[in-house]
Amino acid sequence: MLKVLLALALASVPVMAATCESLTALRLPGTVITSSQTVPAGDFTAPGSRAPLKNLPAFCRVAATLKPTADSDIKIEVWLPLAAWNRKYQAVGNGGWAGVISYSALVDALRAGYATSSTDTGHVGGSGSFALGHPEKLIDFGWRSVHEMTVRSKAIVDAFYGSAPRLSYWNGCSTGGRQGLKEAQRFPADYDGIIAGASANRTALALWVAFAELKDPASVIPKAKYAAVHRAAIAACDANDGLKDGLIENPAKCRFDPKTIECKGADGPECLTAPQVEAARKIYAEAKNPRTGRNLFPSLAPGSELGWAVLGGGPEPSPIILDQYKYVVFRNPAWDWRTFDFDKDIVRSDTPENLVMNATDPNLSQFFGHNGKMILYHGWADPNISPFSTVEYYKSVIDSAARGTKPSDSIRLFLEPGMGHCGGGEGPNTFDKVGALENWVEKGKAPDKIIASHATKGVVDRTRPLCPYPQVATWKGSGNTDEAANFICK
Repeated sequence: MLKVLLALALASVPVMAATCESLTALRLPGTVITSSQTVPAGDFTAPGSRAPLKNLPAFCRVAATLKPTADSDIKIEVWLPLAAWNRKYQAVGNGGWAGVISYSALVDALRAGYATSSTDTGHVGGSGSFALGHPEKLIDFGWRSVHEMTVRSKAIVDAFYGSAPRLSYWNGCSTGGRQGLKEAQRFPADYDGIIAGASANRTALALWVAFAELKDPASVIPKAKYAAVHRAAIAACDANDGLKDGLIENPAKCRFDPKTIECKGADGPECLTAPQVEAARKIYAEAKNPRTGRNLFPSLAPGSELGWAVLGGGPEPSPIILDQYKYVVFRNPAWDWRTFDFDKDIVRSDTPENLVMNATDPNLSQFFGHNGKMILYHGWADPNISPFSTVEYYKSVIDSAARGTKPSDSIRLFLEPGMGHCGGGEGPNTFDKVGALENWVEKGKAPDKIIASHATKGVVDRTRPLCPYPQVATWKGSGNTDEAANFICK
């Protein structure tokens, strides 16, 4: 028995082909490894942070700079577990304009036994100002940094352990979701499985909301009124699925008109003035070209009202998208958003060089062709990015799939009622995305449902199945409505 236990213990410790510190001598194309050090088990304080990351296993921390072009300066970190490596690699995505290593996401992957890596995408800081006059840096942010990181990280893994990872996964939301889609579209062999949440493809949604609310002071909806609009939307559409549970299960079928809470007399906190009603209507409405009437892009869903300050809280539009138009589209830091024309300026903003970061190509045939699996997800109450955009992209992938194929064998979309941007919100918003993808890639078990939970003060108070689109969670008609077991997907 002792020999068996000893054998099991030794099996969990990988046989290293190199020491951690020796990796600084590794030579890779366009790469300089700037440091490589062993980090003992325990707490680790990331650069620029005062709060330590707790209870990490021992790992080898590798930092490198990648220079695929003369103007590139891409920083990456690769974390390699010193024990119990699962022989897999997981890369993690960014948010906003990136500009920083995603340390907290690295921690999650490391604790799960993965070799893992992250990139700052080639610049420092969360502004888009780096792109002005630097087209190669914009390309690095758009897609090149992630691919370069992936290739170099796998080489570092191979050098350290003496074997390449047997499987590779991508895990990202928002900008990270967009990065995952771009990988599948442009470099389909990089990953075996991809998790892409709330993919942040750039549209003029923030300007659309700003025009609805911020251009005219009379149209501004005070933050104190968001809760009233939210309650009215819930009251109008909560019961559409046959269950009153405080969530709009399918906002696509919600027909809420904010005029129902228009002030009958004096303005007050529980009603909207006539200009505010019109602003709210525009926030929900699909953006249209004012000259042609052509649909431009989807807007926000009913149920998102508690987060409207992200795009409509003013006095300026969301800085992420404002930077897109200042530094990328118009190349003018003094550009005034109030001058935007939803006819001619949409044409200018939607050119390929201005949307180099967007990942909207529906052709995933090469990714699916090597048995790649993809999980898309989006919170219905997302106030940053329209969930309808993700639905549109998913439908485009299904529609463009080759005749005779079954796209649902390779890609599934999960929409979360009441969940905000990448998490949070009133609905169940915590779920094991990585576990679901692993089961699909490694065991061939496609996710027919994923159980999600909601917690208040750390205590789980509701569970609910997330269903692959277009199915929705439907109460069986009996049992506790806060327990997932009492729902089916149909």
